[in-house]
Amino acid sequence: MTETDTKKKGIKQFPSTYWVVIIFEFFERGSYYGVMSVLSVYLTDLLGFSKTEVGAIKGTIQPLLYILPILSGAIADRMGYRKTLMVAFSLLGLGYILSSQVTDYLPVFMFLIIMALGAGTFKPIISGTIAKVTNEQNSTLGFGIFYWSINLGAFIFPLVIVPYLKTLDWSYVLLLAGIITGAMTLPTLFFYKEPAREQKEQQSFSVILNDIFSKIKMVFLDWRFILFIFIYSWFWILYFQMFDSVLWYVKEFVDTSELNIFISSIVGFDWKFDVEHVTVINAATIILLQLLVSSIVAKTKPLPTLIAGISIGTIGMAILAIDSSIWVLLIGLFLFSIGEMTAHPKFISYLGTIAPPDKKATYMGFGFLYGFFGSFIGGFLGAWLYVRLIDNPMISFIRNTISERNLTAILPDDVKIAEAIKIAESVGISKAEVSQHAFTAELWLIFSGIGVLCIIGLVLYQQFIGARSAENIK
Repeated sequence: MTETDTKKKGIKQFPSTYWVVIIFEFFERGSYYGVMSVLSVYLTDLLGFSKTEVGAIKGTIQPLLYILPILSGAIADRMGYRKTLMVAFSLLGLGYILSSQVTDYLPVFMFLIIMALGAGTFKPIISGTIAKVTNEQNSTLGFGIFYWSINLGAFIFPLVIVPYLKTLDWSYVLLLAGIITGAMTLPTLFFYKEPAREQKEQQSFSVILNDIFSKIKMVFLDWRFILFIFIYSWFWILYFQMFDSVLWYVKEFVDTSELNIFISSIVGFDWKFDVEHVTVINAATIILLQLLVSSIVAKTKPLPTLIAGISIGTIGMAILAIDSSIWVLLIGLFLFSIGEMTAHPKFISYLGTIAPPDKKATYMGFGFLYGFFGSFIGGFLGAWLYVRLIDNPMISFIRNTISERNLTAILPDDVKIAEAIKIAESVGISKAEVSQHAFTAELWLIFSGIGVLCIIGLVLYQQFIGARSAENIK
């Protein structure tokens, strides 16, 4: 930044490139969260995939977003940020658009992987650009606006755009995401200015890759560092249910009529709470309360605050077990969001105390692994638990009832729950009767138990391993 820029105050102190990447972040994250707010339901209810198959998709594409920046960030430093952005937006646009045009499992899986490759390539470039075009005086404000733009996109797209597109065709959510992200190649070409690059960045790819893999090996062999991240990632297993099992649960079990009537009376038109609004609750809570929560915990000790945040989030998840009321759902998701925004900043703080002092910068760069572990385990585990605690008991009840009542209906061995309910209703077994045999409360209590295990794990970690520095944080 120039000397003139540093003397400016407020938002005027940032160069044009900063605002270009903020716009990129808003539209890319808005597109991503718009798609993720309905993807699991779209894949099961519209395309007919099993929840286990969807769990495999989500347990693959989401971890890619967290692990790819290790490579893509280094490649961007060598190849240039603008060229890498062009590749990222091209992959994003291609992946979204192609996945909106196919209905078979393997093509959808493959094209969503292409999308994830684009998202993982995009992710480090924006934060890298902001780091390069800000300074010590304004980086806090710069990154604050950056994080705010993420949640603004995650709020607006699912709240406004996704519900409208669904009335036309659910696949249009993916299609529009592809058009928007693909179109970002144009402002990248004409308005994005390459940040200044240091001479040391001009290394061969072989040198860069060797350096990356040597750092990966070093960090992963440090068991105490990886163990802490892995324990913390259990909390994020709960978070990633907001994009999978919670959506299926809302679709099948939650009566939203009271909230719909209340909101409609305020806005003056018919409004309906649907699955896409689950992520809206999280984003809205963060937008409204992040500054307040951050100010409250600013001077608190990392580990107690981290545990307090996880406890609040775990309570939020446990509340879902009380009842399928929309109000219970809102309270649970609200509390979980409070817990998330309380815990995560302190995770970063505590992580710094267990990184070797002479390698702290390198180690802190691997803090994102909580998302890799959490999304991988959460994607597969969430679908597996949902099928065994929700779908299978209901299907078993339908099959047994048909047999006991000598009804003229047959359930195929590989029947999915939606088809099973249709068959049940065709012979006089109501959906309400079937739903009573789902173990919904047990599902949320199991996830809450994972949160409790995370808390216990962190306490034991501090007690027996603790911070690497002499002055441990208690």
